[in-house]
Amino acid sequence: MSLSGIRYLSRQGLHNLVQNRLMTLASVGVLTACLVITGVAALLSANVSNFVDYLGAQNRVVVYVELDADDATAQAVGDEIGKLSNITEYGYTSKEEALEQTKGWISEYDNGAYASVLDGYEGENNPLYASYSVTVDDLNQIAKTTQELEAISGVDFVDSPSELASTLVGIKTTVNLAGWGLVAVLAVVAVVVIVNTIRLTVFARRKEINIMKFVGATNGFIRLPFWVEGTAIGAISAVLAFGIISAIYIWLLGQVSVSGISWLQSIYFQILPYRAVWKWLLGGFAAAGILLGGVGSSLSIRRYLKV
Repeated sequence: MSLSGIRYLSRQGLHNLVQNRLMTLASVGVLTACLVITGVAALLSANVSNFVDYLGAQNRVVVYVELDADDATAQAVGDEIGKLSNITEYGYTSKEEALEQTKGWISEYDNGAYASVLDGYEGENNPLYASYSVTVDDLNQIAKTTQELEAISGVDFVDSPSELASTLVGIKTTVNLAGWGLVAVLAVVAVVVIVNTIRLTVFARRKEINIMKFVGATNGFIRLPFWVEGTAIGAISAVLAFGIISAIYIWLLGQVSVSGISWLQSIYFQILPYRAVWKWLLGGFAAAGILLGGVGSSLSIRRYLKV
């Protein structure tokens, strides 16, 4: 097909948009609404996942070295911890440092009334454990990692937030599944709407299409105007949805940043900034709009090409 032929057929497709403007507006409106809802679901899923990952990073596993272990044993425990694959970082707190930290906490309680309660517990009388604070990489593997830590020689016991980790992983999985399920449902709705819109144009021109087939026109030649119409509907809807979602997201970020509510302030820095998501939003909307428009146009004309 020549370049001039492609231009002519593309203009025909755009002309169909104007000629069927009421259905075009309806299709753009429905597809835009679908994309906006999909964008909301995607942003919510991404932010929940980011927040869950943040909470997971704050939940550290504490490995307590045996109470009577010497410095060499404590060092050996640290070496073994460093060999585990699911460990991102770990820090050591000696018995002396643990005692000083505890004294500091007690001195802050009740205006220091109990500040001297641990006096005399230095040296061999120190009842506290040396420990390693360990951050795991994958919360899904925290139970396995805890077992590996407990198996290290010189470890007395391990304090692991396994139940909390399971809860966080469950929340993340549920949100992601719900988000993708909503995306799938809305995609089907959008395709149905576009199919019905373009089908009106195809039905009105069915005799013309049959004549074109009989005189030797290829399927591609006949499909192109309808494909242009469908993808144009998708592209317009993508731009509108991107503008709406961007405006809402920026507004919400601004509202949270100046909110006097303490819990909103605490999560503000874990919300994905607009600069981190706008490219994904624009690319995702453009790809989804054009894809759904193209699929819808292809489905609507397929039966009329069988002559």
